[in-house]
Amino acid sequence: MHEHSVSSVRVDGIRPPVRTSGFVARLGSAMQRNRRAILAIQWVVVVFYLLLLVIPALLPLPPEDAHIYSNLRLFAQFMFWGIWWPLVMVSTMLLGRVWCGVFCPEGALTEMASRHGLGRPIPRWMRWGGWPFVAFVCTTVYGQLVSVYEYPQAALLVLGGSTVAAVAVGFIYGKGKRVWCRYLCPANGVFALLAKIAPLHFRVNEEAWKRSTERAPMVNCAPLIDIRHMKSASACHACGRCSDYRGAVQLAVRSPASEILSTRGKDVSHGEALTLIFGVIGIATAAFQWSSSRLFVHVKTAIATWLVDHDAFLLLQDNAPWWMLTHYPEANDVFTWLDGLCILAYILGGGMVLGSLVLGLLWVATRIANLPALPLRRLALGLVPLAGTGVFLGLSMLTLGHLKAERMSLEWVPAVRVLLLAAGGGFSAWLGWRLLALQGLARRLPAFASYLMSVALIVLVWVAAFFF
Repeated sequence: MHEHSVSSVRVDGIRPPVRTSGFVARLGSAMQRNRRAILAIQWVVVVFYLLLLVIPALLPLPPEDAHIYSNLRLFAQFMFWGIWWPLVMVSTMLLGRVWCGVFCPEGALTEMASRHGLGRPIPRWMRWGGWPFVAFVCTTVYGQLVSVYEYPQAALLVLGGSTVAAVAVGFIYGKGKRVWCRYLCPANGVFALLAKIAPLHFRVNEEAWKRSTERAPMVNCAPLIDIRHMKSASACHACGRCSDYRGAVQLAVRSPASEILSTRGKDVSHGEALTLIFGVIGIATAAFQWSSSRLFVHVKTAIATWLVDHDAFLLLQDNAPWWMLTHYPEANDVFTWLDGLCILAYILGGGMVLGSLVLGLLWVATRIANLPALPLRRLALGLVPLAGTGVFLGLSMLTLGHLKAERMSLEWVPAVRVLLLAAGGGFSAWLGWRLLALQGLARRLPAFASYLMSVALIVLVWVAAFFF
């Protein structure tokens, strides 16, 4: 569900009466009471983030016998892509967007800039719902072209560029708000989807809100949420500022399936479905797999051979700058123009093909079910657990690459991958079955069969990448 922004007044040092029960609710209250501690954590992360982002980019290539624990460049790579981002995805699926509200350096920086900036109103073009998808695709594809996972210069360009943009947007727009996070952050769409299955969330009791007679200033909600009507964890940054407000907001435990099963079709935007099907499932999967794809190597080799046979050498040149295509001759790692075009074609083309097949199977399922309350974009939410599993598996490939270089035993990896795919696919299959529950078996079974084929397709793509 998409919450609309409201004007609010920042409140420091003023807390409503605490009305909590249970450990989880008390934890939310502690977050509200200890705002300064959370701010301190954020700034520690900011410093750590900037050090790992900037210093390694100034260092020379590591020697062949270097290790993660002895070389800062390798350590930074491992921390960013082997530990940091996989854990961010897992934490979002388990705890909601606590990364955004408590730890994210870009969130802290853009909010600070907004607090001391120009405070201009948010323009209409920035509120367009398609920006999360566009930003995610552009960042993902560009990161692959410049090898963002392998080289700190590329990481500084991509992550540092995003951080600079976040600060600039914060300085210009809003007043103490996270305008960048809400509308333009490349990871916002992914986090919003994964948070839907988080067992922890800040629950709002609208009836208790209405009954409350407290006269308390509105909480400063940095991601611009209408807290009173918040029903989804998608936009909530889980920062704890609103905990106990008017005795109606509490940190609570819920079923991981509850939000997806209770969300109405009209509350799911086309942008969310687009980001899920073509972004997280399509583009991201292709981006993780192109470098190990036999098909990619075969097609690129065939094209290169044809170009040589016809004396066409323009695309075989490797004179692109490093900020456009990977260009590190000292590491014997240089992309030709053909490499760049093939990577683009594989990621965008492969992502579109996979996304289109999934979209088509979901369309067939919704047509068979013929339920007005179950449009395609709502049924698509059933694939969120499997999509999140895929993102984690893709990022963990980087983790395992570093561990393999350290000569660690990885015999346990295939079994864990199978287990994760089974868990993610099984959860998504069960959600699809429940979403189709309003239909009789005569329609429910064939509709579910079509939906199940989309689940099986995604699983098979990952199985093929890992085991064939």
